[in-house]
Amino acid sequence: MATDHTENPDPTDNVTEDPEKQEDQGPPKEEAAPEGNNFLELYEESLRTIQEGEVVRGEIVQIDKEYVLVDIGYKSEGQIPIHEFQDENGNITAKVGEKVDVLLERKEDEEGIIILSKEKAAKIKVWDQIREIYERDGTIKGVIKSRVKGGLSVDVGLPAFLPGSQVDLRPVRDMDSLVGTEHEFKIVKYNKRRGNIVLSRRAILEA
Repeated sequence: MATDHTENPDPTDNVTEDPEKQEDQGPPKEEAAPEGNNFLELYEESLRTIQEGEVVRGEIVQIDKEYVLVDIGYKSEGQIPIHEFQDENGNITAKVGEKVDVLLERKEDEEGIIILSKEKAAKIKVWDQIREIYERDGTIKGVIKSRVKGGLSVDVGLPAFLPGSQVDLRPVRDMDSLVGTEHEFKIVKYNKRRGNIVLSRRAILEA
């Protein structure tokens, strides 16, 4: 009689390992925190929203003999020459804590200094005002500063020209008498690229 040589299966071959008995893998690994350089890159990226040639609002934080330091929310304060804050008598008009509109001329010069300008920011704002008044046919106030060839020079935030024929309804014999007086004017034409603004007082008197 033939002998059965079939081997009995090993009872441990198909045993499923209890998950609870699996080797402890330890707590999940935490993601590595950004390194210092990454933080710096993120910080600098947030500062790139301020572009050169842009007018921004800042706060005066320091005043010395040569410069006024203004905080515009950039990585360091910007400098403005002190003469931009002097009035006609040479008095300093800047005050620490005062808010001012400034033009970001350069983010950093050769020495790593941020260069700002209060005067250029003011001029940009005046040009915007000139355009807006001209388009809606409005008027602008100005002070007659001096007599020039063919008419008068008027300060409307920028130098403007008032032709002699546009001073009054009738010819004015003594135009020097108008120097220092303030009036309302119509903007006849302007050219920002050339820096020309032509005014008329007569147009208002005729209305």
